[in-house]
Amino acid sequence: MERKRYLVVTAGGSGTRMGSDLPKQFLQLGGRAVLQRTIERFVEACPDIKVITVLPEAHVGWWRRYCRERGFNCPQRLVNGGFTRFHSVKNALAYVPDGAVVAVHDAVRPLLSPALIRTMFGRMDTVRALIPVVPSVDTLAVLDRDPDGTLRDSGEQVDRSRIFGAQTPQIFRSEDLKAAYGQGFDPAFTDDASVARRYGIPLSYVAGERNNIKLTTKEDLSLAEAILQLSC
Repeated sequence: MERKRYLVVTAGGSGTRMGSDLPKQFLQLGGRAVLQRTIERFVEACPDIKVITVLPEAHVGWWRRYCRERGFNCPQRLVNGGFTRFHSVKNALAYVPDGAVVAVHDAVRPLLSPALIRTMFGRMDTVRALIPVVPSVDTLAVLDRDPDGTLRDSGEQVDRSRIFGAQTPQIFRSEDLKAAYGQGFDPAFTDDASVARRYGIPLSYVAGERNNIKLTTKEDLSLAEAILQLSC
């Protein structure tokens, strides 16, 4: 029997680095909220996907009003965010049944393609966890920081050909990810892959997309606007 597909979209952050009073997932991108654009990509790829949206508790009402006023009628289960991303995802997984496939995606990555989403879900028949990655294009330096903040060369060299950046969505069999999130929190858990790896779930990888950028700063938002205009 085919597994049902779930999306946990993590929109629980405050987005302080964007320098806006409104969290970045609610800012406008091409006339629509970033969060709306992100959810729309998944619904376009998988119309029957079940959406769980993790929000800052203080902005749940704001998002409900936005959806009502903009006619954004995508069915969603709204879940309050936790103290960290780890706790936010754990809160959402309480509403995902065993025997499903669950994608966890950053709300502020609104430019991924529906083709990538379909490709990744299509591979979940043969793997237990799938992570999109892009190769590093920068020369990397390993530096030490002195007590006064001065950076100095550590003498270490990095083989750039082995370095990749992990993106989202990260997709798992739901029972695997729920079991992994039963572990105690560790600050080293920076994404779902790190949680799954610690639990011993084998990870598989797929080529990500350069345009699947994470919106963190005002410059990122401007870049996203330019990418969106070019794709129209």
